[in-house]
Amino acid sequence: MSAGIAEPGSAPAAGSAASDPVRIYLVEPNPLVVSALGMCFRGDPRFELVGSTESGLALLDLPAGTFDIAVLAWKTADAAATDVLRDWRGRGRTEAVTIFANSRDLGHVRQAVRLGAQGYCYQFDDPSVLFDTLHAVANGRICVPFIDVTSINDTPLAQLTVRERELLSVLARGWTNQQIANRTGISENTVKYHLKNLYEKLGVKNRAMAVAIYSRETDG
Repeated sequence: MSAGIAEPGSAPAAGSAASDPVRIYLVEPNPLVVSALGMCFRGDPRFELVGSTESGLALLDLPAGTFDIAVLAWKTADAAATDVLRDWRGRGRTEAVTIFANSRDLGHVRQAVRLGAQGYCYQFDDPSVLFDTLHAVANGRICVPFIDVTSINDTPLAQLTVRERELLSVLARGWTNQQIANRTGISENTVKYHLKNLYEKLGVKNRAMAVAIYSRETDG
């Protein structure tokens, strides 16, 4: 199996009883993948595919309790998985999400787990890998490919203060030092002081390099 399972979490197992199948909702734009997975799910009594859509935005609008685990493509027909995950947690949804990706990019794995995904597997792996991943997630564990989940949040941005993160976010929007000073009520020299500290923490020399790091860590 190509997935590593982290220590059990505190989340309860999906389903109300041991005999209940785990309800899966699939978000996948490729109809061939949808058809193939439908056949696989029908052959495994542990799971029930209760629906599918090509739209990540449609997943966000599903009523709570519709399913136990969403299987989410990295790129849906109308949204990136990262955007869906941000909105999912922002809306207070608690159903588990497993990413079903078509490229082996460990950066994507780290990003997905930071945004709340409990599982991550690849479309070109044997279907048993997906099912084992979903089984682990249904039992409250994080299951992702070969990655130390304890280091997920060990990123350049993790060492920044809340003020420095806010400053970096407005830099990414193209604000000048003077605009930042005017809108935050601090002097331009104070802005420069904060920027100097921020650059030192990130190990960069200018705002362009800092914004590049911010974009890499926050964009899908």
